[in-house]
Amino acid sequence: MTTTAGGFTLPGEAGHEDLTLALAERWGADVIRDSDGTSLSREILDSGHGIYSTLCLIREDNDWAKANPDKLQQNFLMTTPVTATGPEVTIELLAGYSRDQFVVNDWDGLEFWQVFDRTTGLEVPRERWELVEGGRVVVRGVEPWHSYTVNFLVTRIWEEISMYNHVTNDWGDREHLRAVEPRHPEVREHLLAWLEQWCVDHPDTTVVRFTSLFYNFAWFWGDDPALPHVYADWGSYDFTVNPIALREFTAATGMTITSEDFVNAGRYTSTHNPPSEVYRAWMAFTQDFVLELGKACVDVVHRHGKKAYVFYDDSWVGLEPYSGRFTEYGFDGLIKAVFSGYEARLCAGADVPTHELRLHPYLFPIDLEGKPTFAEGGDPTSDARAYWTTLRRALLRAPIDRIGLGGYLSLTEPFGDFQDYIAQVADEHRLIRQLHADGAPHTSPVRVGVLTAWGSLRTWTTSGHLHENPELTLLHVLESLAGLPLQVTFHSLAEVAAGGVPEDVDVLINAGDAGSAWSGGEAWANPALVTAVTAFVARGGGLVGLGQPSATTFSTRFFQLADVLGVDQDTGDRIRLMRRTFDLAEGHAVLAHGADDAGLGVQPGVFLTRSDATVLAADGGTPVATAASFGAGRAVYLADHRHGAGATRRLENAILWAAGAERTGWWSTDPRAEVAAFPASGRLVVVSTTDEAITTTVHGGTDREVSLEPGGMVVLKM
Repeated sequence: MTTTAGGFTLPGEAGHEDLTLALAERWGADVIRDSDGTSLSREILDSGHGIYSTLCLIREDNDWAKANPDKLQQNFLMTTPVTATGPEVTIELLAGYSRDQFVVNDWDGLEFWQVFDRTTGLEVPRERWELVEGGRVVVRGVEPWHSYTVNFLVTRIWEEISMYNHVTNDWGDREHLRAVEPRHPEVREHLLAWLEQWCVDHPDTTVVRFTSLFYNFAWFWGDDPALPHVYADWGSYDFTVNPIALREFTAATGMTITSEDFVNAGRYTSTHNPPSEVYRAWMAFTQDFVLELGKACVDVVHRHGKKAYVFYDDSWVGLEPYSGRFTEYGFDGLIKAVFSGYEARLCAGADVPTHELRLHPYLFPIDLEGKPTFAEGGDPTSDARAYWTTLRRALLRAPIDRIGLGGYLSLTEPFGDFQDYIAQVADEHRLIRQLHADGAPHTSPVRVGVLTAWGSLRTWTTSGHLHENPELTLLHVLESLAGLPLQVTFHSLAEVAAGGVPEDVDVLINAGDAGSAWSGGEAWANPALVTAVTAFVARGGGLVGLGQPSATTFSTRFFQLADVLGVDQDTGDRIRLMRRTFDLAEGHAVLAHGADDAGLGVQPGVFLTRSDATVLAADGGTPVATAASFGAGRAVYLADHRHGAGATRRLENAILWAAGAERTGWWSTDPRAEVAAFPASGRLVVVSTTDEAITTTVHGGTDREVSLEPGGMVVLKM
């Protein structure tokens, strides 16, 4: 059932033509691409492969950007808080921030600046502060020992991804690329004219790979070696701000938006925070603009007979593949950089003809955490195996059309074992892709709805990669769900409050820290939301709560669904001396079939609210896993979740138990081996998620014993 070529994008490199073409043959590549900092020679262009050309329009014409410094992108920053010691205080605006990235915008938009007494939370009147030379603000009539900050506009003079690539690869005196602001009519006109000419000048390009469109996710660099990055958030709209847009927003919507709506007392527009009404309106306003100009760019590419793909990272903000309007762009493909399985599901679920993954490790000397990869001390083969075995389980559940790599291909030359392993990865992907083409995998009838403040807009994601958010409970939940044979959809708290739990959901999952967008924060103070979920479970639905589900300081409970869950949390305001005693249950279905209690952690102060709640695991006298019936339905509480084989089996068990459903289909006794059945092909695919050799029994139909090499995969007849 194997195929030997196709579905693979190779990063080529001029000056290394022999290596490029040899690996294209060895890995079955049908496409060769350039990367940031590389180019393709005529020999590569004439090799008969499809050609991807990478474009980031906002930074392509650096000469024009340098000649028009007033047309660069901007954003708000908040100064480091300064404590006043007398009747006035002087605040240095860029203290702590990278002056390679930011300059103060002191020529336009001063009306949007704000100064705050952060001790009282009150804004300082405009007449009591002034901007003075040297990039400083003097605030007068202040209260001694109060803390003060300034929200101010900056222009970015070094685009963030260029900055990262430059620093990572030690590019020395190579010029710093700047990002232009397409809200300026002159910039829009220039970008479209530049793209038109570029298409004429590059007849060999078959696919224009937009990386991505106009606005990068927020990434503030610092000047302190101990804090090189001050703030980053993959879903933040902080970098969409500029005076033109701020004025147009008010004119278009009638809403007033301030710097504080973005700065948010230093929290900025982090995706981890529940969005305000005005911020959601700003997002929609930005999305409309990005769609209108993005579609115009796609139209240019199509007029020249080329396809248009977009990279769902870097300058993707405003693109929103799950906004419901993504198809209006007319993109022919979506490419996602992936470290984890949930990111593959994110890409696979978007409504676009071609879905492509850019694998890791990226072909750079060091990785995103500064560890060596294709450099002395690096082990790229082990890195690739770890990423692929993590990712592959998700590919068994949702089809991906293409995979590929990015970076400097020449760096792989000393690593023959890496070259061998990528050939294996390419073949495994092609086999899995063919199985999907023949027919969908078996899926449990149980339908899971993930409930957050963002809902479907953040389908299969939260904010960034898992290694960037290792403590985020919901990301671990999504990573576990990504490879399970369950139907998963995403729903917002506001939608459920307004219309109830959708009929196509059997089990709701609410997971995260109190106050976050993932748990929901103050949305749980809405009785309509609490009533809707409570009624859903009482009528036979299921609920799995993790961390601090439905938590907010309101009413008599902290967990607003405490009656349903059978547990609540004392956060210290009660210091409960009396707690219900309990015995641990044995042999419960939630902890069966290889599940374990690893990664459950503990939420201090959690206690039982009902005598009929069953405690499955505890940390001393604190329950960390419970199960309870409520009306005709069921609820499971887990103090935390850390993705792993045993924890994934536990989560699956919890969902099935909450749904009142039996395990169906094919599964492995050892949770470190996962099974996908493809009935149309008559095949079972068994994959290992561990770096150890294992032998396990596969159940479903005729039980059979299967042995797997570390990270291995076998295909069996059903």
